[in-house]
Amino acid sequence: MAQIHLEVVTPAGPVVSDDVDIVTAPGVGGEFGVLANHAPFLSTIKTGTLSFKKDKQAKYLMVSGGFSEVSNNKITFLVESAEYGNDIDVDRAMQAKERAEKRLAQAQSQSESFNRTRAEAALQRALARVRAAELARQ
Repeated sequence: MAQIHLEVVTPAGPVVSDDVDIVTAPGVGGEFGVLANHAPFLSTIKTGTLSFKKDKQAKYLMVSGGFSEVSNNKITFLVESAEYGNDIDVDRAMQAKERAEKRLAQAQSQSESFNRTRAEAALQRALARVRAAELARQ
């Protein structure tokens, strides 16, 4: 099977650099998949789960916000953060989810749009971390 080169890069440095069979990512306009020799395109990335397969083995990453580019049989993700599902502490992620939900409820009752935006982003990150960890452990 033909492969595509996958690069996932964060401000802290590269997270993935490998030839893979397929990549599925959380685009702002919806989830999208990329195979070898895909047509060039750009997309914004939302917080969610990025998955890729190599030799019939799937791996999952929690990614938060960024961009992707496909060109010359390579897909590059420039994201704020990325974390392998197997490395995620689910209990810690669940605690972060609960804290974000409390902050969101407080912000809505006080009509604080800035705090509400921050709480919503924290909640999305926590949910994405839990989802990536669940998928990695299946």
